[in-house]
Amino acid sequence: MLAPIQSLEVLTLAVTPKGNWTFARLQGADGATGLGEATHALGFTRASAEDDARIAQTLHAIFRHAKGLTADQVSAFRQAAEPDLVDLLTRTAFSAIEQAMWDLHGKQRGLPVHRLLGERLRDSVPCYANINRATVDRSPENFAAQAIQAVSEGFRAVKAAVFDDYPATSADVGIARLEAMREAVGPSVDLMVDCHSRFDHATAVAVARRLEPLALHWYEEPVDPADAAATAAVRSAIPQPLAAGEMHFAAEGFRPLLDAQAVDVIMPDVKHCGGLAEGLRIAREAEARGVEVSPHNPSGPVSMAASAHLAAVLPNCRRLEHAWGEVPWRADLLDPPEQFEDGALVVSDRPGLGHDLNADLIARYRT
Repeated sequence: MLAPIQSLEVLTLAVTPKGNWTFARLQGADGATGLGEATHALGFTRASAEDDARIAQTLHAIFRHAKGLTADQVSAFRQAAEPDLVDLLTRTAFSAIEQAMWDLHGKQRGLPVHRLLGERLRDSVPCYANINRATVDRSPENFAAQAIQAVSEGFRAVKAAVFDDYPATSADVGIARLEAMREAVGPSVDLMVDCHSRFDHATAVAVARRLEPLALHWYEEPVDPADAAATAAVRSAIPQPLAAGEMHFAAEGFRPLLDAQAVDVIMPDVKHCGGLAEGLRIAREAEARGVEVSPHNPSGPVSMAASAHLAAVLPNCRRLEHAWGEVPWRADLLDPPEQFEDGALVVSDRPGLGHDLNADLIARYRT
């Protein structure tokens, strides 16, 4: 019998002007701990002190449904919390605690999370470098320079959100950034673009056609993926594979995209989709429809570790997203540190997610 869950600690770290990282740390009555991540609980905005407090309050509010349960009672936690899961904030809080329950469960049983989820199919997970959060100077030349640096570190796939300032600037600006990246990294590196739903249908199709010479690996969320029909219409009109689904919640939330055959690649995020159990359900439903999975993950290293354990058991997993270059101390925030080999994240065989937090770095950067 596992010791029941006893307490929650929320840890928010100042990272960059683009955002903080927020972690949930559960403790069992036996003293064992489990980690989850709630970064971007309010979307992709810089959180103020008031926002950080709101996120922490929501985590504690959702935690009341987990307190007293054992870490293997994920389904009971979901059932109890379901009425409260009404928006991105509450769903992200739930997802963070759910991740932490898996970590705690694995540590209490002496098993890595991937053993709890299923059969491990790979020892390391290929990753792509999302250079967007590291690219402060958004000139085409600097996008190219950042892409070259990521490739020099072993990554064979690179993504950026080059249209984030559209429509304040012309789509020509974003296209020039992508062209510079392709010229810099050459034809053998996979190149992806995240459009962050900036376009209407006509613009999405027109931009995709202009990007055809770049041989994109995928074209991500050109229109709002909450509109499955609109997403499907874009997919049917362009040659590039289409990816979407980063903010959807639960398998039920992903079904409209899957049923409409709107995507080639589905992108559940363990911070927003309901955690690891829901991520597994989503991936299985995608597999049944011939759709690949690439977990969305422009996040901190705890979410990265949780996503890697999920990806390790998925036969239809293409690649895992890595928020490359955000801060130089990222890998060392985990103990033992996050480990990449040739652009792939090594999946830990240690109990739980395989890591604790570096107390010195937590003390230095905690808000």
